[in-house]
Amino acid sequence: MRVVMFGYQTWGHRTLQALLDSEHDVALVVTHPRSDHAYEKIWSDSVADLAEEHGVPVLIRNRPDDDELFERLKEADPDIIVANNWRTWIPPRIFDLPRHGTLNVHDSLLPKYAGFSPLIWALINGEPEVGVTAHMMNDELDAGDIVRQEAVPVGPTDTTTDLFHKTVDLIAPVTIGALDLIASGQTEFTKQDRSQASFFHKRSTDDIRIDWNWPAADLERLVRAQCEPYPSAFTFHKGKRLEILAAVVSEARYGGTPGRIFYREGDGVVIVAGADARTGRNHGLAITRVRTEDGRELGATEYFTSMGGYLTSRP
Repeated sequence: MRVVMFGYQTWGHRTLQALLDSEHDVALVVTHPRSDHAYEKIWSDSVADLAEEHGVPVLIRNRPDDDELFERLKEADPDIIVANNWRTWIPPRIFDLPRHGTLNVHDSLLPKYAGFSPLIWALINGEPEVGVTAHMMNDELDAGDIVRQEAVPVGPTDTTTDLFHKTVDLIAPVTIGALDLIASGQTEFTKQDRSQASFFHKRSTDDIRIDWNWPAADLERLVRAQCEPYPSAFTFHKGKRLEILAAVVSEARYGGTPGRIFYREGDGVVIVAGADARTGRNHGLAITRVRTEDGRELGATEYFTSMGGYLTSRP
């Protein structure tokens, strides 16, 4: 088929590479300009550079809503548009333009985790698996019929970076497999159960600020979710920002006030956690590695030279 591709960052780059390696013909690529947003400088392989290396025309847009773009799309005469990690709304006059509509590739197991940062949200929430879904685009965000979907398990120590590498390798088989089904003439696909749908926003500084009222298991997953190269989860100690680079759920149970710097356990220092920590039934978060405001990385037992005091959500 003749394809126009909309995409950005490494997800878009992998999608374009899969299309270039396939039997399909890429007629035009549309991508976003480079961004200074913290999450958009991560996994930032250039879609534009890859397209230009292969002689494919490129248009740079924040939003695909201008008449010049629409005319270029009509001239490209695509059988289908393929989109992956396109960050703004695509209007109906564009997604309905090709003969076969628009196939969107999303890095979650739809209908759950529509929207932004699905791997981070899924890891924080303790999902047992993540994956990639190719679905037909319609008026609602990430809500169209599913053409192909593949899943991978989430391991007990997986970070978001681990899950990125697991799922990014699914992009090519999911995308090309879906296109092959469409090219074969199939038009009936799996409708999403909208009662199971969930939508998530872009992550920001407040989303990585540690709330010690969370249970320790949730905080441990937050630390794994906000691993390098993502911004690290953080708290405050004596008024200064302290990033938590590594942590585990404590072996013992600790009672008291959430945020209390309590006890050395193995290689870690246990912080009391959970809104009901006063009951003494909760495990704590055993921090093992931190980064200080001046950029020093230290083992927790080296940083916390004495027990007592509190970690807080704000200075």
